[in-house]
Amino acid sequence: MRGVPAFAATIGAVTKTRKSRRFRALGDRLALLDDLLIDRSARIPPTNVDRSLVLLTTAANHSALWAAVAGALAVSGRRNRRAAVRGLLAIGSASLVANGIAKPLFPRRRPPDESVPFVRRLLKPPVSSSFPSGHAASAAAFATAVAIESPVAGAVVAPLAAAVAYSRVHVGVHWPSDVVVGAALGATLALATRRWWAVRDDEPATLGPQVEVAAQPGGAGLLVFVNPAAGNGDGVIADDVRELLPEATLVELDVDADIVDQLDRATKEHSPAAIGVVGGDGTVLTVAKHAVRLGLPLAVFSGGTLNHFARDAGVEEADTTARGVAGGYAVTVDVASVEIDGAEGEPFVNTASLGGYPDVVRLREKWEPRFGKWPAAALAMIRVLGQAEPLAVHIDGVPTAIWMLFVGNGRYSPSDKVPMSRPDLHNGTLDVRYLLADIPFSRTRLIGATLAGTLAESKTYLHRTVEKLEVLVDGSAVGLATDGEAPHSGRQFQFASRRGALTLFHEP
Repeated sequence: MRGVPAFAATIGAVTKTRKSRRFRALGDRLALLDDLLIDRSARIPPTNVDRSLVLLTTAANHSALWAAVAGALAVSGRRNRRAAVRGLLAIGSASLVANGIAKPLFPRRRPPDESVPFVRRLLKPPVSSSFPSGHAASAAAFATAVAIESPVAGAVVAPLAAAVAYSRVHVGVHWPSDVVVGAALGATLALATRRWWAVRDDEPATLGPQVEVAAQPGGAGLLVFVNPAAGNGDGVIADDVRELLPEATLVELDVDADIVDQLDRATKEHSPAAIGVVGGDGTVLTVAKHAVRLGLPLAVFSGGTLNHFARDAGVEEADTTARGVAGGYAVTVDVASVEIDGAEGEPFVNTASLGGYPDVVRLREKWEPRFGKWPAAALAMIRVLGQAEPLAVHIDGVPTAIWMLFVGNGRYSPSDKVPMSRPDLHNGTLDVRYLLADIPFSRTRLIGATLAGTLAESKTYLHRTVEKLEVLVDGSAVGLATDGEAPHSGRQFQFASRRGALTLFHEP
């Protein structure tokens, strides 16, 4: 039996040797293929394209080219802005892995200078490891990330990314296999961003059933409240409403005076059949509460910066709402409400929150124009969690400690990341999420789960869908934010969904 271990060791050594020979043979074949491809590239006759590729590959140094493209995308629409931010984040991870990890681990000499004609060579060729190509990794990462958010923009960027990747071979600073591996690495890391940053679904939420309301051709009988300070304050949306609905009555709100008093006075004066609003989420909330109280249909003309409710309800475009008003088309949508210390229920159309979440909302909205919604929200959450104090509460009678509480009107998605959009607004549900503070290392675990995109698996994160929720704060009164505003405070909060409470003009 003593010979068995020796025999097994001999077999293992032979197997290892065979595997080693296979790898060496594969490496030799790849090296031959690299030599063949770079030789064929070098034999391409000189053209004006040579100079263009030199300039292109130089422009891509330190991702300057992609920063410029991202800037152009950022000013060309919301979806492209998200694409630009995702692209830059993907470049950051691709550059870190390719240049900071892979190159030191897998050193490889660059192709010799004489491998390409003199006219193609760079004045200052790189001296770092050839494997993998950092330029190809960044190019593929950016193009893939952009395509995730905007396939059209991705299709435009992809040829430029391919040209940058090929230029590294054309100018003689990389072997073809360096470029192929670099591009594969970059694309993989870009796809991985979906793990921690969900792609927003721009499809509007499903709404309640259609209801009959009086048609108002030209907007006759419609009283529209205009917030002149909404958005950038240029009044373009109000002008669109005047053009689309010339018979409507527009009342400009004085943002320095009591808004509710102005709504009441104007409604008594004009006795409208329906009311409308031009403004952002805060103004929409105020006028929506007014419409619910009076039982009048509401026409929303989004004129704010973010317009969460209008986007989710599919009424972000003024002409969509105008056609609903003129034709008498409307649907019902849910409204949530919260009773504070036993007072009359306070409606909200988007979200309410306790603890550190109001600060998260404030910081997210401040940073969103620069970073995009999800990165801004993640950074804001990390910032607030680092400074927050636990809040002792009873949730539906169960004592616990939380960092923050989120209550959404309707069902939000995704369920395992920062909520971004609503699949529906008509099922009479509240989307409840809270972050537990009474679990060991909860703050650290939450920050790690946020960055890794694993909130759904974290014991510190709870998510459920309910019709009602009761929260009792142990201690002094705390602030409650509704739809991004934070004017309320109290100790006892009773949340409820009011199914179909709001009638909303909507094109069928």
